[in-house]
Amino acid sequence: MRVLHILDHSLPLHSGYAFRTASILREQRALGYATLAMTTPRQGECDQLVEEADGFVFHRTPFRPNALSKTPGAIYAQEMAATTRALGKLVDAFRPDVLHAHSPVLNALPALAVGHRKDIPVVYELRALWEDAAVDHGTTQEGSARYKASRALETFALRRADHVTTICEGLRNDIASRGVADDRITVIPNAVDVDAFHLDSKPDPALRTALGLDGCTVIGFAGSFFAYEGLDLLVDAFARLAPQRPNLRLLLVGGGREEAALRAQAEAAGIASRIVFTGRVDHGDVSRYYDLIDVLAYPRHRMRLTELVTPLKPLEAMAQGRMFVASDVGGHRELVRDGVTGFLFPAGDAAALAAVLARVLDARDEWPRVRAAARTFVEQERTWQRSVARYADAYAQAQFRHAPAENHVWHS
Repeated sequence: MRVLHILDHSLPLHSGYAFRTASILREQRALGYATLAMTTPRQGECDQLVEEADGFVFHRTPFRPNALSKTPGAIYAQEMAATTRALGKLVDAFRPDVLHAHSPVLNALPALAVGHRKDIPVVYELRALWEDAAVDHGTTQEGSARYKASRALETFALRRADHVTTICEGLRNDIASRGVADDRITVIPNAVDVDAFHLDSKPDPALRTALGLDGCTVIGFAGSFFAYEGLDLLVDAFARLAPQRPNLRLLLVGGGREEAALRAQAEAAGIASRIVFTGRVDHGDVSRYYDLIDVLAYPRHRMRLTELVTPLKPLEAMAQGRMFVASDVGGHRELVRDGVTGFLFPAGDAAALAAVLARVLDARDEWPRVRAAARTFVEQERTWQRSVARYADAYAQAQFRHAPAENHVWHS
């Protein structure tokens, strides 16, 4: 099986998107697939058209925007035209059996155009809905003309792909609501490499000392500081707990656009000295910071994106046997069995978050049971090997649907 992946971006950039892609490519290689990966202009400026990162080769799309094009729509159209040209050349050289376009729709539309012209089936993998991500990042407003156009383009691509894959049941239901038949949708959930996480790992004493956490109980978060992550609630909840727990600290690992607001919030609450901002850290070092944290918190706000999309971080926490608390948005409810593998609280309620954190911190005798259950869940249901194996059926379905009807072989 020869598969050509069309990507928004990839390693060496660090994101959940890039790490999922690397895991897919690694497991498909182990299964004997011949894969080729290309990124669109969304990767950003690149010094070379072919780049190696972490043992993977990525083809880049050359792009020079028209200086007269100022509107986002015009720039997107130019990007897709560049992607279509680059993809056509790679298809001629690689001769893939399947084009596997990963969201957003800016990748799917060129794949559909080239697939139609070259008679190659197209699988569209929806990891998040472009219109909802744009709302959270502040580039559009829900219900606006731009939002509606983005949504219409996604629906167009989903309906015309030979098969659709997605990462969770929330997105699957949304895709089905757009008129895509259930048998054309396959869920390939996010997963983890369990060998990279260890239940018995010990905190790095030098790192703990460097961060000023010796002798402290630590609540923490690791990830990007987007507004929807709800870190404002976490700072609020920590402020409620701090007066009664002098050795309690909050460790925030990562960075992003909300950092300045979070620092200001901590200063206003008089707790800035008890919150540690690490800044962004290398993905390979994240587990060292997890080891310092007693209870992780994932306090996502309730919105369409968090209701529909499952995050990766709780899976990493479960793989490493970390205690964690998460808001009860739909994406978390797909992953967490409340009181069994983790703990849920009503989204948007800082007082409820503080209460659950206090309850978990005070029930350490329950931790071994919860940690073991969480690790077992990941080992049995959320490994990359198990997830990536599902692509075989998705590709077969795409090839079957794409083939002329007279070539179908029906079995009673």
